Amino acid sequence: MAAFRNRRSDELARLADEHMQHDLRQQDRDTLKSAASKVSLWTGVGSAVGIGLGLYMAFRLRSSRKAFFDVFRAQQKPTQVVFADGRTESLPDITPLLKPTTFGDFATYFFASAGGLFLGGELGFLGGATSASNSIAVDPESRKRIETAFRRFRADVLRKEADALDGGESVLDKMF
Repeated sequence: MAAFRNRRSDELARLADEHMQHDLRQQDRDTLKSAASKVSLWTGVGSAVGIGLGLYMAFRLRSSRKAFFDVFRAQQKPTQVVFADGRTESLPDITPLLKPTTFGDFATYFFASAGGLFLGGELGFLGGATSASNSIAVDPESRKRIETAFRRFRADVLRKEADALDGGESVLDKMF
């Protein structure tokens, strides 16, 4: 769905660029670019660390699963059960069902690395956003100009959306 919204993102990028050029000084624009690069760096590092930890956890899980199977296979298992009335029932061998499979290994590595990517990326983004916010908040005047420019940008975006909806455009076209 997001791939089909290029037209909307181009329009918003153009509007944001206009506000950056008219409402902010060069120092403010440099501060925003520095803050954006901090968020990007932290998110990338967090994602990489998350994938690494996810793969490490998957490796540990797979090796412990294999060790459990090897121990289970080596143990003597009962082959039949004798009931009090003398009746004997044989027990099925479940050893082949517990054997680690290639599909199980793939799923373990895939889901553990995906989970690590998500968790690491989100934590990295949170750390980067905090770091970027702190770097913007260093200069109170610059921060005020940036906040004012952002409020004006949001107001323009909402005005354009309201004008488009009042103009009779389809709501579904605006949403998608």
